[in-house]
Amino acid sequence: MNSWSFDFPWAFVLLPFLLYCLYRCKKTPPAQIFPHLHFFGTVTRWRTLQWMLTVLVVILMVTALATPITIDYDDPRNRHGIDIVLALDGSGSMNASGFSQDNPRESRFESVQTIARDFSRKRIQDNIGVVMFGDFAFIASPITYEKEIISEMIGYLNEGMAGQNTAIGEGIAMGVRALRDSKAHTKVIILLTDGEHNSGAISPKEAMGMVTRNHIKLYTIGIGEKGEFDSPLLETLAREGGGRFFAATNEKELQTIYETIDTLERSPLKSDHHTLKEHYYHWFGAGALGILLFMAWQRRKGIQ
Repeated sequence: MNSWSFDFPWAFVLLPFLLYCLYRCKKTPPAQIFPHLHFFGTVTRWRTLQWMLTVLVVILMVTALATPITIDYDDPRNRHGIDIVLALDGSGSMNASGFSQDNPRESRFESVQTIARDFSRKRIQDNIGVVMFGDFAFIASPITYEKEIISEMIGYLNEGMAGQNTAIGEGIAMGVRALRDSKAHTKVIILLTDGEHNSGAISPKEAMGMVTRNHIKLYTIGIGEKGEFDSPLLETLAREGGGRFFAATNEKELQTIYETIDTLERSPLKSDHHTLKEHYYHWFGAGALGILLFMAWQRRKGIQ
């Protein structure tokens, strides 16, 4: 996606004053008496065209001064976002239906897939990774800026692929591992579960030590009816991880939660001084120069 912008947009402030000056400060040639005006052709028409060309030259030069640029945000070197890992619960309980009000037969995991895919597509400037956990955890997709790959990979996942239980500690620890080589200033794990920690070799407390040491922010989301997931544990994890805890009883509430997180996390990966831009000021400057040369040629032609 290409975005048009200007390095110095304040230059356009000069434009109204310059155009006003051109209109009010016209050079009036001294009156001369000559009986054979037909030798001069359409002088008035040329003067009108000359004034219009002068206005165009001013506009082009001011635009060149404003320095028009384009930034290709599909280029990974131009990303100003953050690195995010979506840690998704794939335990057997995620096969339960009724979470979606529009499609009651759809399982919780299918609803989560749809929302997670939509969330990843919207994070144009960010790098996204996916972790799935059950009895154990694995990295379904490493951190990448290729959103279509992320979306496809999420679509390939199924509940039960990592076992039937819920290893929350393993899910967090694998999220930290996915972010191990991240150079982003802000790193985030968004952990979603519908159950309680009951499996895995790493406890949530041990996993939180890894989160803290690696300066990662942790958001937690519990889905399902009240009492199905461990709210106190998820609240504690989010508080210690510098994030927030959310709860959703249906698909629409979960969609709202991801939209909220989307607005909360907008930290720059690098400054604008290191953004790769393509400049176009020379095209506008060349256009102005071309018109000036044409006007000079016309004046010289008239003198001859």
